[in-house]
Amino acid sequence: MIDLEKLPEQAAKVSHENAKYLKKLKARKPKQLDKVMGALHEEVFQEIDCLSCANCCKTTGPLFIPSDIKRISKRLRLKPTEFETQYLHVDEDGDKVLRQLPCPFLGADNYCGIYEDRPKACREFPHTNRAKFHQITQITAKNVAVCPAVYTMVERLKAALPQ
Repeated sequence: MIDLEKLPEQAAKVSHENAKYLKKLKARKPKQLDKVMGALHEEVFQEIDCLSCANCCKTTGPLFIPSDIKRISKRLRLKPTEFETQYLHVDEDGDKVLRQLPCPFLGADNYCGIYEDRPKACREFPHTNRAKFHQITQITAKNVAVCPAVYTMVERLKAALPQ
């Protein structure tokens, strides 16, 4: 298991190598890439327990799309505008994101207080088991520094599919 406190430092050491590797993957689009990533995703998440980490919820925030806002507002018994005012702001890219981190819905036990209704971005994080993985190599490179599972998957991917 990767030491969460050392993850940013470890990720920084391999960031240039990873960026170069992932850029080549994106350009070459190996036929077996999705199959290999799917297998790595399953393998790594058998080893890593998100509830022991929750670093994604502590250090990054998801984008909130209109359907997320509507669903979560209903759960919290707030009007969508009240939810947005209380929890969200518009970032420099024009996206609706959390006002504060860690996520206000993250409990002390690392459980999500709105898990069943969490945003789409949270449901899909870290995006490593999706089809056409080559399309998200830039976000994967960033997530290496956030998620120990992504760090591990990329390291194993470099061994499985050398470029």
